Amino acid sequence: MIKQTRAAGEVFEVPDGQAIKGISALVDPNGRELVKWIKTDRDAGASMSAMRAAFEGFKAELPREPAVQMPVGCSSHLLNQFTVTDLHFGMLSWRDETGADYDLGIAEKLLMDWFTIAIELAPKAHTAVLAQLGDLLHHDGHDSVTPTHKHVLDADSRLQKVIRVVIRTMRRIIRMLLAKHEHVHVIMADANHDPASGAWLRETFATFYEDEPRITVDTSPRSYYSYEWGDTSLFYHHGHKRKIASVDSVFAGSFRELYGRTKHSFAHIGHLHSDEWRKTNLMKVERHETLAAPDAYAANGGWLSGRSAKVITYGRKGGEFSRVILTAQAVEDMMQERIAA
Repeated sequence: MIKQTRAAGEVFEVPDGQAIKGISALVDPNGRELVKWIKTDRDAGASMSAMRAAFEGFKAELPREPAVQMPVGCSSHLLNQFTVTDLHFGMLSWRDETGADYDLGIAEKLLMDWFTIAIELAPKAHTAVLAQLGDLLHHDGHDSVTPTHKHVLDADSRLQKVIRVVIRTMRRIIRMLLAKHEHVHVIMADANHDPASGAWLRETFATFYEDEPRITVDTSPRSYYSYEWGDTSLFYHHGHKRKIASVDSVFAGSFRELYGRTKHSFAHIGHLHSDEWRKTNLMKVERHETLAAPDAYAANGGWLSGRSAKVITYGRKGGEFSRVILTAQAVEDMMQERIAA
């Protein structure tokens, strides 16, 4: 008896940019292999390398921001920290379901209006810290899902459009801060919704402003950040890896020399979209609300919070000096009054 079988094909090679993620097999009742499948997926390491290469290729061609005139009358004693978090540009929220409408256009206008008023109300301080604590973008790729767990998200727009609006908005905000302060320090924190976007935000803005000595950008790839102001140390983290109860020890250990040099320490996190404050033996730790409306997941899950952002002013000596808290509703009302006037 002659048994015919299919001739073997070419030697299998993993395609470029892919990695083997598993093998499946079809077996007979005796456990003998009949057919085997090799499953591949995009190589995360290769994707990240490609992204870095792309940035290296185009960032040298980015236009530089023209110089802004140095303001006068700034207090050398004061620093204004503009604290915003979880803005979720690209999220879609429907008022009938969540209590408030939110989309890309609303997000841009709300944040610009908030900074317009917040900068006016803040003291004339030498330094501004733009503390963007993460989740600036709602999703981190062309698919509207969370990067790690692939939860489906309510998305308003295409990724490239979201990126365009985010860059435009952040450029305008930094320019506004530079017109009020002698120095601006920018923090774009790593977070769970937009870890890759956080990376390109840091690198892009650092390159964009490399010829502006009055602007510094923290380009650390870590999830924890710091800034020293006189006898005050300021620490920042999104809150997705360490919560309010345990983040203080990470800051003190990670920035041991800075922590040892200063008398007053303050930590700031976001992530849970709600305010909470506690004082530990090491520092004061504060979690911040977001200006963004809740999405359907938060609203239907019963995770309710206010909508606000803060300007916290610190002195070179003595720690916190003052603060301004502006809610989303207050910003809307004040801008409407200006239009009516």
